[in-house]
Amino acid sequence: MVHQTGTPVLKRVYTNMPELEISDIEYIVIIGYLALIIAVGLVFRKFSSNTDDYFRGGCKGTWWLVGSSAFMSAFSAWTFTGAAGIAYESGFTVMFIYGGNALGFFANYLFMGPWLRQMRVTTFPEAIAMRFGETTRYFYALYEVPIRILYSAMALYGLGIFCSAVFGYDINLVIIVCGIVVLLYSATGGRWAVMATDFLQGLILVPLTIIVAWLCLDQLGGIGNLFNQIEAHGLTEEYSLINSATIFGGAYTWGWASAMVTKQFIIFNSMNAAPRYFSVKDGKEAKKAALLGGILMLLGSAIWLLPPIASRMLYPEQVLAFDISKPAEASYAVASLNLLPVGLVGLIVVAIVAATMSSMDTGLNTNVAIIIKDIYPKISDYFKWKHIAERELMRKGQLITWIMGFLIVILSLYFAQQDGIGIFEIMLSVGALLLMPITIPLLWGLFIRKTPWWAGLFSIGCALIVSGIAFFEIPIPFLGIGETSNASVKWNYQQQFFGVFGIGSLGFLFSIFFAPEKTSEHRAKVDKFFKRMLTPIDFEKEIGEGNDLKQLKAIGQFGLAITGFVLLLLLIPNPTEGRIAILILAITIGIVSLLMIKASNSKTSI
Repeated sequence: MVHQTGTPVLKRVYTNMPELEISDIEYIVIIGYLALIIAVGLVFRKFSSNTDDYFRGGCKGTWWLVGSSAFMSAFSAWTFTGAAGIAYESGFTVMFIYGGNALGFFANYLFMGPWLRQMRVTTFPEAIAMRFGETTRYFYALYEVPIRILYSAMALYGLGIFCSAVFGYDINLVIIVCGIVVLLYSATGGRWAVMATDFLQGLILVPLTIIVAWLCLDQLGGIGNLFNQIEAHGLTEEYSLINSATIFGGAYTWGWASAMVTKQFIIFNSMNAAPRYFSVKDGKEAKKAALLGGILMLLGSAIWLLPPIASRMLYPEQVLAFDISKPAEASYAVASLNLLPVGLVGLIVVAIVAATMSSMDTGLNTNVAIIIKDIYPKISDYFKWKHIAERELMRKGQLITWIMGFLIVILSLYFAQQDGIGIFEIMLSVGALLLMPITIPLLWGLFIRKTPWWAGLFSIGCALIVSGIAFFEIPIPFLGIGETSNASVKWNYQQQFFGVFGIGSLGFLFSIFFAPEKTSEHRAKVDKFFKRMLTPIDFEKEIGEGNDLKQLKAIGQFGLAITGFVLLLLLIPNPTEGRIAILILAITIGIVSLLMIKASNSKTSI
């Protein structure tokens, strides 16, 4: 273990916990990072003067900023907890999850990214209105807001559970602090602050997780010896890329892998994925942003699974000693706590926290945009309220951000007070059955024009029937789904996914037979939507002057501040290999930051 025994530590007070120590210095690192993130929000509020700036960065985001933000918002702390648990148990199978994400990003690069940006809207329900009509638009708007609040609360609650059990933090304190930090920079800086903090979080997370993976491989004796260790521990069968249906209850098989890859691909290439590209300058920049996201996701899929696998070889007793429902989910943290030098442990906690914060802040900003752009106008027209100025509308957006943020925190605290055994897993299952049905028409609607206005709603209804059957565990014997005995029926993941996706897709395709004539008003609206989506953007004509150099300079300066902060960690007593790890992290962040500042002083941006 790299930690110096002379460093002051805070002992755990939990029973049945392994003897892992958290240095006081780590708390200073965490507090310093959170303060920096709040400062980012204060600085970037100057970039927002209207709702267009606040909700989509005025469509002036550069490819590297939008791409890194898309990457960071594509995963949460589940990557270092739930996914780590899968890697601990089944090895390389977890790569299919992030492989599906990467495949989705690469499809965005080929054609979908420009399509999504060229819709020229602020919220995806606006695009839904152009494709399916106002009724479908308001269904999605009203459906999305409570669902996003609920899942943001669940993500925050899940993060609190993990930090409480593994690092010994008070769960309520984690929820309150993280929630308030996200609120402070999201409400003040809007979309600009979200993208900037996502970039800085990625600037720390990517090299830091590479260092963790490198230390794990070094401890195992290199990549070649990794496979020897797997064989020596008798894990060759369990760590196969595709597992037999006889182990893990049928999970991690070809069926599971194909369902996971398909689901992730659909999520990344449907209309509700569009907000990740609304902030980028044009279609060409969207392609670059998607390519960056895909490359980073591929890199992540290769390095994020190594620490939990190493924990299975090196620290199985420590992992299994954790008193949580699935101890394997602590495997990434165990490897980090054992191998990282003093100071960087605080940053790995930050990385895990940042993964949730980056998805939460994006969801919060998107949700408020839906309320302001899709729901508020309808209410305003109904009550015949007076039209308000753009600046006042942006202030309403900031106020709603605070209100929604507090709702998320309060809801998370409520979950934390319950016994809540299995609630997180239950919500994940319900989410899979409720979110996929509304995604299906948003995928097919981008490729099939000949449909009636109600095609999306009919598709959702068909898919929800299957979701209900799966959720209430109703067997379908002639399809071989579920059990016919008195025992509880359980659809496996691939049955749930392909059942919902298949029936929802058939419902959408069935509606084609009822499509109105090509000369109808609805078909004309649909044709106009497709023409708009496929027409390249002329940035100078449609948006105006960019602020690329300002983005480079501001974020580069924050990057240098992080570099200086990391360099201070060299003053902490650590073994030589620990100091080398700290120095490598500082140099990596520093080089990227200096290149950004240098580019900002030139006449052309990167």
